[in-house]
Amino acid sequence: MAGPGERLHRFLGGLRLRHNKQVSCRQPLRRPPLPARLVVPLLQHRGRPATALVRPGQPVLKGERIGEAPRRGAHVHAPTSGTVVTIEALPMAHASGLPGPCVVIAPDGDDRWCERHPLPNWRDADPRAILRHARAAGVVGLGGAVYPTDEKAGTDTSIHTLILNGAECEPYIACDEMLMREAPERILEGALMLGHAVGAERVVLAFEDPMQAARGALEAAAASLGPGAPELVGVPVRYPEGGERQLIETLTGEEVPDGGLPRDLGLLVQNVATAAAVHDAVTDGTPLI
Repeated sequence: MAGPGERLHRFLGGLRLRHNKQVSCRQPLRRPPLPARLVVPLLQHRGRPATALVRPGQPVLKGERIGEAPRRGAHVHAPTSGTVVTIEALPMAHASGLPGPCVVIAPDGDDRWCERHPLPNWRDADPRAILRHARAAGVVGLGGAVYPTDEKAGTDTSIHTLILNGAECEPYIACDEMLMREAPERILEGALMLGHAVGAERVVLAFEDPMQAARGALEAAAASLGPGAPELVGVPVRYPEGGERQLIETLTGEEVPDGGLPRDLGLLVQNVATAAAVHDAVTDGTPLI
């Protein structure tokens, strides 16, 4: 595993694309205003859809669980307070292009939270408690795979290294870069929580070399955490280095076996936004909404 200042490896092929993320990084992150209607799909994860726990006419609070997931799935929560209007099949973001079950909510404008249950003293907690909080909060892989985080992490004790993937290799997409710029503390502490959950001896965060603003923010956050903070490694721009298998090869020189998983090499890869979501679930009891 390459560390700061050490020689990196190179995967076969790939494209050197111009780094155009400055176009997407002109404005800071901000929350949009509440719309008149929110359509919340009950399938926002790999696996089967969650089962609706609400009915039309029912009031809900922000963060309230409105969909109960099967074992291989993720719970779904209300993104704001309001009233359930209907539950029906509607268009949603899914590879099939087919409609799916959705809960439609009319916001009340108050944005009132439900009761939340953080995990105190996570460093001293049972590692499985962190994964239970991630599952309760509906945390999934936010790099695009949307695989339930607790399922991917599992309880396998063979993981020796956790890799946080901030190598957002598409030339214009910059959601991860902006998050690393604006919320580095959440990302790094969430990474330590995930490392504790899987028993990793080493936690490494990889980002693209041109992300200098993100690098500065991450280095400052790492310094504030002190000894034991995740290692930071810059990687060259080469598409599709944001794929976990390509990133693993860049950092380690090893290839994930055909038909295998990173855990076969003792590795676990999670997206930086996933780490931030785990931080919120553990520290504040905030679900993914």
